[in-house]
Amino acid sequence: MSRAFLQRNNTASNRQMIIASMPNGPLQPSNFQLQVQSDMQELKDGEVRLKTLAITIGAGQRAGLQGSASYLANKPGDAQVMNGTGVGTVVESKDMNFKVGDVVMGGGGWQEFATLPGKALTKVPPGVDPAMQLGLLGTNGLTAYFGLLDIGMPKAGETVLVSAASGSVGHIVGQIAKIKGCYVVGTAGSDEKCQRLIDELGFDQAINYKSDDFRNLLKAATPKKIDVYFDNTGGKILQSALFRMNTFGRIVCCGNVSQYDTSTPGGGPKGVPGMLVNNQVKMQGFIVYSYAKQYEHARQEMVGWANEGKLVGWSTEYQGMERAPHAFIDMLNGVTKGTTIVRF
Repeated sequence: MSRAFLQRNNTASNRQMIIASMPNGPLQPSNFQLQVQSDMQELKDGEVRLKTLAITIGAGQRAGLQGSASYLANKPGDAQVMNGTGVGTVVESKDMNFKVGDVVMGGGGWQEFATLPGKALTKVPPGVDPAMQLGLLGTNGLTAYFGLLDIGMPKAGETVLVSAASGSVGHIVGQIAKIKGCYVVGTAGSDEKCQRLIDELGFDQAINYKSDDFRNLLKAATPKKIDVYFDNTGGKILQSALFRMNTFGRIVCCGNVSQYDTSTPGGGPKGVPGMLVNNQVKMQGFIVYSYAKQYEHARQEMVGWANEGKLVGWSTEYQGMERAPHAFIDMLNGVTKGTTIVRF
């Protein structure tokens, strides 16, 4: 790429999706605003500028806006770019480890061009589609991998329950549990999603959590009770799972999506700590970034499973940055399946 192009790029306009207002209640399109940054600063030593190809949107970002996930939080009152992870092509670099044309992944946010420290970027292997990099090989896949295997510690023959099982993390958790020889039950918000979990991903059972008879359906689907519950939702599913846990069961606290898109989150479930003490159940939360030094090993193993046809990545895709708020709201309302991707 010519020096002249890079000089022009330094002053190019940058389209950004900013947080216009913090949500009060369910997220609305009006909480976001598209703006144009008329001038981009010259790179500092160690920085890299990339042109965004695609971003992923996850429930944790809503928790960040709510203030219940400090590691993802945007500061209230600031007109700032909405945060998020994306894949982009390097257009300018002052880091010797990255050259123009490299495809990288990093937390560039919802904007056409992102400037980040080189140390905050990960190179994407040649030929890997952004949807796979942001799904199976991104934070969603890594969250599923470490949450289930390190916290849940599933053993062959055990029963694993996964909530939000058709979502970005849940659909991967269930497949890894099957790879480990477990009996897997998922919950999802429609009969169609439940059937797809069984037919396409090999879940043993799937239950529509909106069913009036949910608790009895859960009981019937888990005749040996539950050894590992991977909790993405909190709320009534967690409440029901607590009363189905086996002695020495493990509850992996990954998310609380049922309580994110509101200004009045509900209280904790009944049975804590009583049910935990009586059944000697371990209930543990985690943050995937704590496993950063182990990412490469996890990715290699998941690529191996994908190549063997044992692991499939679902995604729902939208086109254009303008669609990002709509994609975000769809994801929170259970419209999407798998990883929610917005291609720029």
